[in-house]
Amino acid sequence: MTTMIRNPAWYLSLLILLLISACESKEQTAVELRDNTQEVLDYYTSQPEFFSFKTLDDLPADLNWENGSELAEFSSERARKGGTQYASIDDFPRTLRPVGPDSNGSFRRWILDYFSMSVAQIYPNDSNQFFPGLATAWAVSPERKTTYIRLNPDARWSDGAKVTADDYLFTFFFYRSSYIVAPWYNNWYGTMYTNITRYDDYTISISIPNVKPNMRERTLSLGPTPQHFYKELGEDYVERYQWRFVPTTGAYQVLPADIKKGRSIALTRVKNWWAKDLKFWRNRYNVDRIHFNVIRDTSKVFEAFLRADIDTFSLNLAEYWYDKLPDDHALVAKGYVHKKVFYNQHPRPTYGLWMNSSKTLLDQQDIRIGINYATNWDLVIEKYFRGDYERLQSTADGYGDFSHPTLKPRPFSIEKAQAHFAAAGFKTRGNDGILVNNENRRLSFTLSTGYEALKDVLTILKEEAAKAGVEFRIEVLDGTTAWKKVQEKKHDIHFSAFGVGLEMYPRYWETYHSVNAYDQAFLEDGSVNPERKVKTQSNNLEIVADAKIDAMIEAYRASSSRSEMIDLSHRLQQALFDYASFSPGFKQSYYRIGHWRWLRFPESFNVKHSSTSGEYFVHWIDEDIKAETLAARDSGIQFEPQIRIYQQYRND
Repeated sequence: MTTMIRNPAWYLSLLILLLISACESKEQTAVELRDNTQEVLDYYTSQPEFFSFKTLDDLPADLNWENGSELAEFSSERARKGGTQYASIDDFPRTLRPVGPDSNGSFRRWILDYFSMSVAQIYPNDSNQFFPGLATAWAVSPERKTTYIRLNPDARWSDGAKVTADDYLFTFFFYRSSYIVAPWYNNWYGTMYTNITRYDDYTISISIPNVKPNMRERTLSLGPTPQHFYKELGEDYVERYQWRFVPTTGAYQVLPADIKKGRSIALTRVKNWWAKDLKFWRNRYNVDRIHFNVIRDTSKVFEAFLRADIDTFSLNLAEYWYDKLPDDHALVAKGYVHKKVFYNQHPRPTYGLWMNSSKTLLDQQDIRIGINYATNWDLVIEKYFRGDYERLQSTADGYGDFSHPTLKPRPFSIEKAQAHFAAAGFKTRGNDGILVNNENRRLSFTLSTGYEALKDVLTILKEEAAKAGVEFRIEVLDGTTAWKKVQEKKHDIHFSAFGVGLEMYPRYWETYHSVNAYDQAFLEDGSVNPERKVKTQSNNLEIVADAKIDAMIEAYRASSSRSEMIDLSHRLQQALFDYASFSPGFKQSYYRIGHWRWLRFPESFNVKHSSTSGEYFVHWIDEDIKAETLAARDSGIQFEPQIRIYQQYRND
């Protein structure tokens, strides 16, 4: 007997769904079956000089073990656990991957830099000291090329797996792999270390090629990589791990349910975090949850802050400190919102104009020097920042002896700018005042930025540059789009800054070596390769490719002498000044914030080397004070105003 199908379309739809389900099942099975364990082991075997396997009996007997126990804690015993901190981001992250394409966005610090733990951490009140992170103790070899490390057997990944020596070995497989599409990491982990030795599950040693002044920083700053999580690592890494949060050893994780693409994302404190009761880690990372809403416009962020929808707001900009939230503002005068200034000591971010010297016109030194003279940063500091900021002196401010002692940026000078523009063939002004050359080409460039809050800075620069005959066409993008543009090297001139870590001396290879500017900058005879192509996804935003600069950078990286490195650092800063592809902008020796009174801080407010109020997570939320404050706001009850300046680390 034949059964007729009453609804063929329905049947066909069902069949398609079954086929799709079957395909998805096969894909999931393929994912589950992938296991790169043997590939990893083969990699270790293929490099016996780099990956060593020994026993505890092979450890040197005369090691001097350290653990930082003599250092004082910097958190507050008054801290309370609990509560949700509300914050904002100006754009949704493009990925949760910590490395690879699009990973180096502004949200990266929240999933890696702020929370990930290394062997030991730089002590934030004395950058020459370290306190334990994933290690219980460490020892440096007499020749100062090898650090021996005892890992904490209690350390756990956020998914509950143990952190072992194998995760440190895997770090070098992962970061040297072409799978991750991250040339900087490939180079760093491929050249800055010479050996890792496994003695047992919780004992390793790490060696570097040269004795360096920051030897301990180089080895103790290493973190593990969860081998169990990356068993599926392969050619499709970028897509496969795009939205998968990597298990962390730190306090916070991103849960899948908290990813609302385009709208919000949240961090949740790891339940029973393994380090919560350890010295230096207790009484930190106190809030249960940090919730970020995407708010693209700074004025809207400020409005959200005034409504208490977010807990803190940066008051670094003069218009917010003096005008929009003055000391007599009702929220401040009634004590609901506190204003704080904290002087810190930290290498300064490189705010300035980054010129793409591979572009037509910008490939001429006279044009670049002319732009430096045509850029009126002093007026920006006086008019926009109201004299509160200072002029950035070079590409490497804030590194003590390694910063150039006498180098000064070019001042604004219409006369000198025009002289250099004339030397490049731009001698005549058009009807609008912009210089043109004999081919009637205008001296005009797109000046882009991802800093919506600082767009008025560009307006000042544009107006002043026009006086010298150069046009800046302003382009304000969201942060993620702007970063993508410069990573693809599509910019003319970009107003930006690299955030800098707490390091002994500046880095030059990443931003100024030709290997990060072009695929092959020079031919074997040292001449310029006429067929060279700009390299994308690198931090050489100025496309600097100079053989003499390369040689100094390589000598700087290889040097074991502090005095030689200082000399090379000064010479490099001078060479980069002469190349003139960077126009140094501004810096500040403090940070300013406003926060609702329920957000509490230690008595000293923060640590010496903090770059933001939240970087070391010594704050906490007092839910009782929050309820009291919100009720007082509604009823009109007032509290003592709090406007404080912390100057214990001021260094004029």
